[in-house]
Amino acid sequence: MPVRSAFEWDVFLAQFPEAHVLQTNAWGELKAGFGWYPIRISVERVGAQVLFRRLPLGFTIAYIPKGPLGSSWQILWSELDQLCRQNRAVFLLVEPDRWESPDVELTTTMQGFGSLATPVQPRRSLIVDLSGSEEQVLERMKQKTRYNIHLAQRKGISVHASDDVTDFYRLMQQTGRRDGFRVHSLDYYRKCYDLFSNSGKCILLQAEYDRQSLASLMAFYSGHRAWYFYGTSSDEERNRMPTYLLQWEAMRWARQRGCLEYDLWGIPDEDESMLETTFTGRSEGLWGVYRFKRGFGGRLVRSVGAWERVYNPILYRVYRWRMGKMSLGG
Repeated sequence: MPVRSAFEWDVFLAQFPEAHVLQTNAWGELKAGFGWYPIRISVERVGAQVLFRRLPLGFTIAYIPKGPLGSSWQILWSELDQLCRQNRAVFLLVEPDRWESPDVELTTTMQGFGSLATPVQPRRSLIVDLSGSEEQVLERMKQKTRYNIHLAQRKGISVHASDDVTDFYRLMQQTGRRDGFRVHSLDYYRKCYDLFSNSGKCILLQAEYDRQSLASLMAFYSGHRAWYFYGTSSDEERNRMPTYLLQWEAMRWARQRGCLEYDLWGIPDEDESMLETTFTGRSEGLWGVYRFKRGFGGRLVRSVGAWERVYNPILYRVYRWRMGKMSLGG
């Protein structure tokens, strides 16, 4: 079986400069500290980083986030089947790094898989175009968002790079309580920052006023793409609009590294007409952040979703019955 070491996987990834950050060695190492273990395989110019999560009695679930890499995935399926059976996987979940479009049809490619209604990663997102000058990027935003960026500057908000993950976590806990979403542990964010910042692929930005930390975010990049995964904000001084300037500085950081896209990562899975007619009256879940994210002028996209192949139908039914929708945590 063509299992690759971490070094060999880096060599393989060099063929795919646009590979998603969730397929990098660093992401596999991150998840290895929190209940998973990664195995990387490749055949010719097709490969995948597979994350296995241990279940009771020696069974596992297998997950490929934002992969496989390459185009002729069919030549990889038999190798993946063998790998999953060796690791006693109950099922394999695959979330391809593809957006829905008239040119993308996966029914034949994913033969033998069933489509899963609820993926692990957010299915819909907004992609901000970073091409052109800074003035052009700003011009593509909604007028109110541009105003808030400049307002933050006028009201004394400063944004700088930081390595204070502890303060980031403090604000993350505030944000999670206020907005009702799950927060990882401090160790998780610290390991994530250390793994990606060591290679320059991540930045922790902090927005301050009068030496008081008001908001922060962690952004990542690979190739010509950047992602906004984790963001926080305080309940203090919100009238100074620190989160708007914070996002703008993250986009400027991405542009300086040659990125052409900035993925705002996660909005409600609804079509544009529903989003635009509903967002003013809803604030729960991802609706609360859509009002904010829409102002940056991103292109609305939707992934092709999640696909699964079952190896143990009886245990699969037990798993779904006992666990319901399990959060695989990226």
